[in-house]
Amino acid sequence: MPLGERLGDKSESRYCGVEAEFNDDMPHVLAFNLSSGGFDFVIAPLMDPAYRPSLVKKDSLGSGPLPFAGSDLVLSPSQWSSHVVGKISSWIDLDSEDETIRIDSETTLKQEIAWASHLSLQACLLPAPKGTSCANYARCVNQILQSLSNMQLWLRIPLVKPDDDDSTDTNSVTLVDSWETWNSFRLLCEHHSQLSIALDILSTLPSANSLRRWFGEPVRAAIINTDSFLTNARGYPCLSKRHQKLITSFFNHSMQIIISGKSVHPKACVDADAFNNHSISDSHRHPLRSYLDYVGYLYQRMDPLPEQERFELGYRDFLQSPLQPLMDNLEAQTYETFEKDAVKYIQYQRAVSKALLDRVPDEEASVTTTVLMVVGAGRGPLVRASLEAAEETGRKLKVYAVEKNPNAVVTLHALIKLEGWEDTVTVVSCDMRYWVAPEKADILVSELLGSFGDNELSPECLDGAQRFLKQDGISIPSSYTSFLQPMTASKLYNDVKAHKDLAHFETAYVVKIHNAARLAPCQPVFTFSHPKNSDEERNQRYKKLHFAIPNDTGSAMVHGFAGYFDATLYKDVHLGIEPSTATPNMFSWFAIFFPLRTPICVDPGSKLEVHFWRCCGPSKVWYEWCVASPSSSPIHNSNGRSYWVGL
Repeated sequence: MPLGERLGDKSESRYCGVEAEFNDDMPHVLAFNLSSGGFDFVIAPLMDPAYRPSLVKKDSLGSGPLPFAGSDLVLSPSQWSSHVVGKISSWIDLDSEDETIRIDSETTLKQEIAWASHLSLQACLLPAPKGTSCANYARCVNQILQSLSNMQLWLRIPLVKPDDDDSTDTNSVTLVDSWETWNSFRLLCEHHSQLSIALDILSTLPSANSLRRWFGEPVRAAIINTDSFLTNARGYPCLSKRHQKLITSFFNHSMQIIISGKSVHPKACVDADAFNNHSISDSHRHPLRSYLDYVGYLYQRMDPLPEQERFELGYRDFLQSPLQPLMDNLEAQTYETFEKDAVKYIQYQRAVSKALLDRVPDEEASVTTTVLMVVGAGRGPLVRASLEAAEETGRKLKVYAVEKNPNAVVTLHALIKLEGWEDTVTVVSCDMRYWVAPEKADILVSELLGSFGDNELSPECLDGAQRFLKQDGISIPSSYTSFLQPMTASKLYNDVKAHKDLAHFETAYVVKIHNAARLAPCQPVFTFSHPKNSDEERNQRYKKLHFAIPNDTGSAMVHGFAGYFDATLYKDVHLGIEPSTATPNMFSWFAIFFPLRTPICVDPGSKLEVHFWRCCGPSKVWYEWCVASPSSSPIHNSNGRSYWVGL
């Protein structure tokens, strides 16, 4: 049964599994571990561990019976699919120097996965690579992946990284960063989307930075051996604070927990002979039940998902094309979604209020009318925020609502009539770049920002509108800066790769990034200020960035870059999604993701050199990007051949 009910969480992390020993009575394995033990699924060997193909005698036709553990009929198809993860024989060693072992291993691997596929299992657990070389193992797995249906292969990887402070330990010289093993294997298998990870969690953990790498990798499960548990004052199993924090993070990233090993805690050691004697009753408690109960306790004490996170669940790691509101007219549903973001309009109202107070002294409030133009008025939320700011500050306002979308203009007229704003608001159905204004504005208000700040062409639009702003006029926003951050994001990379073309690797995507590892702090890229100080200032930009990978992170893979923005609306009123300064509870913008055609591996302590361009042509604006160090990538999206924003 699931670990518990957590508001909004419907992910697979609610289900906890157990690693079982070989037993040819699979119905009993399920009954004991699921019905009696309370686990949701088992990781069970599909073949007798004593089996070796080279020892099987062939019959006269040259083929003997396959030594599988019973028939597929012992369980229903739904039981196999829902409750069993196949465990591939742990003895196999496809990179052994012994040819017999190597050939036996390859034969067994293919037989077991073929049998698991026949049973319609959802996943199989592959044993961890043995030794430092895994090329032949990866080759065989890659061959299998080419013809595999929908089954996932989980490669078992021990969570090991020798940290610098362990360098004096004589054992540390034999340790290899397990991420390096995984990365080598995954590269040999060409980043195949059906190859995932099952992390073996040990009693000691590497640094926090090192652990964070794994959240951008395709980790499906975390296997916790009973040896990793501590004992509390009452004799029951528990985990260290660091382990608890890690398990909670796994839950938040939809990773399943699997308990492995024998009970080693006094209070958990009850009649374990029940399993061997095939006798199941309420009086026989599963020997690992206390461990399951503790994992359930960790799950149940987590805070419910906030309302915003529940709203965004369906968007997690889902690639979307950015809006092009200048070239395309938005639909009513899109307007409605953005208009629900109360936080954004509260910030705009604060900014307009401060601008009005600065613009009009108290003694002139009753006689001075401020001309405010909302450029890109949409269906009117900024008009409403501006009028509420005027009422709040006691200032008189004259508003022009400029909108190019004729469908939104219809809604604007209806809104003004409904609210009785006819004497205050004038609707202008025109592109702000070409409108001839009857008078100049004191305040220019716009919401033209994209996830990367300038990617919806706010600079070009406001350049056109600036001519009808007074010399001392105020622009809201007054400036905005884009930010970039290198990411490990295996899922996003594989989703782009699935399109099998160049164009998708040279496209920027709006995405609610979740299963990702942020490898270094954000850095600013391009800044635009309004109004411009000079007509000669161009909107083309170029920036070279150097990101430092922390020494204790270990090596990592850069699949692309997350982009964010931070905007100053007016003075100290800001709005943004850059993680360190993000406006709380605002959902109008997700991050933007710039993928790399070929992921770049970075070493601990190394510098990642990135080049970014904003290019402008007569009819379009586009970005180009590349990595120059530690290795060079191609320049992506040259001349805007794959992705551009139309003027």
